Amino acid sequence: MAKQNKTNRMQKQVGKAKKRGKRLLILFAVLIILWIITLVFAPSEQPSLPSASTYIQDLELPLYQKGELVIRHPGYTLLYDEEHEQARWVAYHLSREELYGSHDRGDDFRADPSIPTGSATLEDYRSSGYDRGHLIPAADLSWSQEAMSGSFYMSNMSPQSGDFNRGIWSKLEATVRNFADTEGAVYVVTGPVLTDGPYKTIGKNQVSVPEAYYKVVLDYEEPEYKAIGFLLPNEGSKKDLKTFAVSVDEVEHATGIDFFHRLEDAEEQELEAAFDTGLWDFSAFSASAKDREAFQVGNLPAKEQEKPSGIYSFAKGTLSTILYLVKRESVNIIELFIPKATLKEAVPFLY
Repeated sequence: MAKQNKTNRMQKQVGKAKKRGKRLLILFAVLIILWIITLVFAPSEQPSLPSASTYIQDLELPLYQKGELVIRHPGYTLLYDEEHEQARWVAYHLSREELYGSHDRGDDFRADPSIPTGSATLEDYRSSGYDRGHLIPAADLSWSQEAMSGSFYMSNMSPQSGDFNRGIWSKLEATVRNFADTEGAVYVVTGPVLTDGPYKTIGKNQVSVPEAYYKVVLDYEEPEYKAIGFLLPNEGSKKDLKTFAVSVDEVEHATGIDFFHRLEDAEEQELEAAFDTGLWDFSAFSASAKDREAFQVGNLPAKEQEKPSGIYSFAKGTLSTILYLVKRESVNIIELFIPKATLKEAVPFLY
């Protein structure tokens, strides 16, 4: 009898393994298709048209670990934190040319289909008392309708106090746009501080409500390189924005994130150790329709000249998701035959 039960269990395990194996084959097929798409639509290595700024590929991306869920959308990249149902960071390069785009926001808030476990939803925020606070602002993506629409994925949202989102945070966003306008371009990383919990949560998906937010900004345009950070509590404030300015090192200490790690070590250390608000223009950026039209007459959109196309960004972002799913399915199949504790001890990098 015991032998029969063991045989039945083994047959069930084999059956499950076969089903998951079929899913794995499908994922591999999708993986190959996406890989081909990224090769076809990869940015050209030919010299781009002249622009007021240059873009160093992925300089804005913080250090992340293998297996973490990094998603690329047109105009920005994020690392999704499943535990808190929001991005741990959103990173992007913002140039002067991109500020004068003509695409208006559409407010098409929706779940992000790139998140394999499912992102937060509109329902999570409904009647919660918190705003769906953008991490990369929609106004930073006015250069493309696709990019503008992508800013309304719920993976780019975080629960923010209304007074904060529509007050000091909005002011900081406009100031960072002015940094890009006056300096030519900046690299920006922004997100919630998720190291000081436990947190209040909202909605069925238990979206964490952060107590603070950060931004770090790097000006890597000649003739003067500089960096600055900001730490702000998730509450309304009438204080001068400069009172929230800190060094990038201080933001790293608060968040546990390693920013701008692709710089040479000595240069990174120098730029991140100190800041000087006197080197930055803290005016709020604004541009009328007439200003945008006048700018566009004499300047071609730099984004389309220098950075990956929307198809490439979407394919590459989805590729990251499929790789994540392939790893998860592979581990599930192995766990059918090897106890999880034993596997975790023998091959810890799978977890």
